[in-house]
Amino acid sequence: MIMKSKIIKTEEEWRRQLTAEQYRVCRERGTETPYTGDCSVPSGNGTYACVCCGNELFKVGSKFESGTGWPSFWEPVTEDAVEYETDTGHGMVRTEVKCAVCGSHLGHVFEDGPPPTGKRYCINSVAIHRS
Repeated sequence: MIMKSKIIKTEEEWRRQLTAEQYRVCRERGTETPYTGDCSVPSGNGTYACVCCGNELFKVGSKFESGTGWPSFWEPVTEDAVEYETDTGHGMVRTEVKCAVCGSHLGHVFEDGPPPTGKRYCINSVAIHRS
């Protein structure tokens, strides 16, 4: 995968581009209500991309049913598709997952996923779309 150039927009540009819920989650580091998005595990090929910039993030084949109410993946499409940041909000220490191209908040990654990685990328459904 060829890394795209960083995308930088003003908050007003993001507000015009995104729905109110997408803006709240992606730009203000919010979390959507569980079970409000599509958590089903699809068949076939393809990828999930960032709703803000189109950066490919996860392969369809890495999606799994976690029972958490959010789409879950066991690995990103490439390690450089996402960036990580320590999140100490809400009295917890978690690892935030962000789009490497536009910096949008996607969700968090946890160490309780399935083989082969043992990771669970818990991603807000409003932050991604199937491409």
